[in-house]
Amino acid sequence: MEELHVIKDINTVGSWVFKHHSLLFAYIFNFSTAIIILMFGVFLGRFVSNGIHSILITKKIDNTISGFLSTLINYTIITFSFIAILERIGVQANSVITVLGAAGMAVGLALQGSLANFAAGVLLVTFRPLKTGEYVNFGLISGTVIDVHIFYTILRTLDGKRIVIPNGKIISGNIVNYSREPIRRNEFSINVSYDSDVDVVIKILKKVLKKEKRIIHEKGTLVGLKEFAPSSLNFKVRCWSYTKDLNSVYWDLMLKFKKTLDKNHISIPNPQMDIYLYQKNKKKFKRKIWRS
Repeated sequence: MEELHVIKDINTVGSWVFKHHSLLFAYIFNFSTAIIILMFGVFLGRFVSNGIHSILITKKIDNTISGFLSTLINYTIITFSFIAILERIGVQANSVITVLGAAGMAVGLALQGSLANFAAGVLLVTFRPLKTGEYVNFGLISGTVIDVHIFYTILRTLDGKRIVIPNGKIISGNIVNYSREPIRRNEFSINVSYDSDVDVVIKILKKVLKKEKRIIHEKGTLVGLKEFAPSSLNFKVRCWSYTKDLNSVYWDLMLKFKKTLDKNHISIPNPQMDIYLYQKNKKKFKRKIWRS
């Protein structure tokens, strides 16, 4: 009896398969296609993300940013693959996209600041106005870039402090990059007393510049009288050097300017003020000079 029941069940299944073979084959085909789409999506995601990561590393983009972007691209491709799979097996992709869109809008409204920083981080990665190791200025903040993350950037100041700045604030303001150009110009302000010979002062300053080997003399130098200040003659000195030598050239030349001027008996005056004191009879007066 049991064998008869088994045979009957097999016949029932067989007849159902025969009647619905087209539908069954369609399900098998769709399921197989979904498996292939999934495998292809995973492969494509890894291939594209690895390629993007290699390109960013070649472009010397920070490893944190390149890793984040490559991972984001990988998961984005996999997400679209799942949407294609759902549509293949009969789930309406429009409904899924609508739900995801509504959820994304709600999350976006709740995280407006974070999304703005994320978008700013993407712009920093794309246009690369700064990178790790460069010295930059963001208005009131200056420092060396330690790391550029997708939501914030870390700076190290000259006195050893670490500053974390949201990327949104960086993009919304001016970015001054002191390290990007290979050569930069130094500018000096040299003040001497009014009794100094202008031609002698210019000759001395040019002589000091000529002896400095770290200056790029092909770019030219400038020594000139800028203004007649209340208590001094103010000269401007400009010269070019490699960015890596900029600070050391500045400090060394300032020291050499001072020593050479002293050696030639050219004084650098202090600010002074003349004050006149009159007696009550106004017939005589005394003059005193106050220096500060």
